[in-house]
Amino acid sequence: MSDNKNDQSHTEKQEQDKIVHKLENRAKEASLVRKIVLICFVLIVLTVGGAIGGAYVFITSAIGPVDEDNSELKEVEIPMGSSSAGIGEILEEEGLVDNSTIFRYYVRYRNESGFQAGTYELSPSMNMDEIIASLKDGRIDEEYNLIFTIPEGRWLEEVMETIAEETEHEYDDLMDLMTDEDYLQELVSQYDILHSSILENEDIRYPLEGYLFPARYDFTDENPSKEDIIEQMVARMEGVYNNVQAEYGSTDYSAHELLTLASIIEGEAAGDDEREAISGVIYNRLNRENPMRLQMDPTAVYGYGERVSSPTREQTNAENPYNTYQIDGIPPGPINNPGAASISAAFNPDEHDNYYFYHDTDGTIYMSETYEEHQEVLREHRDNQ
Repeated sequence: MSDNKNDQSHTEKQEQDKIVHKLENRAKEASLVRKIVLICFVLIVLTVGGAIGGAYVFITSAIGPVDEDNSELKEVEIPMGSSSAGIGEILEEEGLVDNSTIFRYYVRYRNESGFQAGTYELSPSMNMDEIIASLKDGRIDEEYNLIFTIPEGRWLEEVMETIAEETEHEYDDLMDLMTDEDYLQELVSQYDILHSSILENEDIRYPLEGYLFPARYDFTDENPSKEDIIEQMVARMEGVYNNVQAEYGSTDYSAHELLTLASIIEGEAAGDDEREAISGVIYNRLNRENPMRLQMDPTAVYGYGERVSSPTREQTNAENPYNTYQIDGIPPGPINNPGAASISAAFNPDEHDNYYFYHDTDGTIYMSETYEEHQEVLREHRDNQ
């Protein structure tokens, strides 16, 4: 009997030893896992920190001078219509910036625009901010006998009014040129961006609406011909359009349709930071399974032919080829002359689920996905003004 008890006691002790051994092993394993997790965490933190630190050093270096000790001036030619991407490539080739891509994104981050075509003297000792400032100043004004600026979003008639005010050309003569079929046909054969369809579509108010690039124009001739002025503007639009297309690639829309979309964006946007978002709303409406009418206010105003800040009910109800409250799809042509930022937005819409937007009186934009949400925004902001 005693032997049996001893055997049983010995067996129980063995089982207890096994349990203790298992617990010790598990404790060791848990400790090892914790060490591995801790080591991995430390490595991840160090890696992420190193990456962030490295990126910071890289970007800081990229926007600083290429060589702060080298003040030798280099003559750099910036062609008419150059985009920020194109300018960055020129600067990188000349050894004035380290990285053209960083230049392009830095310009976009700083919301810089208004670069002037021309010849510049720049040095590797200049940082990116100094180079940008120089490119916005343009060449010395004394080199020119005629300088004028066309702002973004102006109607063709308004562009002609500005030219008439700044030159010796009469407004009526300029408008006659805008409807001269022989001259327009000559331009179509000269510039790839112009297609013969703009002359054939009777719904288009002015064939060159949307093709006169808004910018500063400099002339050494104090009285350039009206043809020379118009051709510079079309050439500038072609250059800008080609640069934007090179940056974003081709789309399913023609150049004429993209400039039309860009002009709507130009008419709707209160600032550069919302152009892609508005573009996204336009594309969402066009690309829906059951497409929505665009119902964009500037199209109703342009179609009616009377410039106002907000369309009346009469204007939105008016039946004309441009009024997107009454027509399906895209108008027959641009409703103003858009700038580079709006053209870029037409190529590069934001991806979101919104179909509506509203600007309050201070320019703040409110996006909505549904009609009900949009109505709530209107009740909250418009009706309380």
